[in-house]
Amino acid sequence: MRVLGLDLGTKTVGVAISDKTNTIASSLKVINFDESTYEDMLDEICQIIKKYGITHIALGLPKNMDNSLGFASQRSITFKEKLAKKTDVTIELIDERLSTKEAENILITADLSRKKRKKVIDSLAATIILDTYLKVKGNK
Repeated sequence: MRVLGLDLGTKTVGVAISDKTNTIASSLKVINFDESTYEDMLDEICQIIKKYGITHIALGLPKNMDNSLGFASQRSITFKEKLAKKTDVTIELIDERLSTKEAENILITADLSRKKRKKVIDSLAATIILDTYLKVKGNK
């Protein structure tokens, strides 16, 4: 069993993957998309699922700070429904409040330029989402 972590944005989706023991989350890639390539992006995720034997997906759910669900949350819920129609893996929504901010702070601490941060921030945010999922599941 391997787990995929996804951080859905408006133009990119960050992808992270667990190791075979589900203890380590690692960045895999960033997939760029727009409305015209949305289906292509879903197909690419399905290829990753097949290639790595993914059994679960941790999809970031960007809640508001007051725990309410806004437009970004609805985008993730809709994405989950579309992905569920293409694959039979279990997809769980994971509260991702501040994951992108945490990722940015890590990259700033590592002294990466703004240009380099932009290229990897989404996959690092996906890694943080996946790491949160693995820790929660590991404690149960």
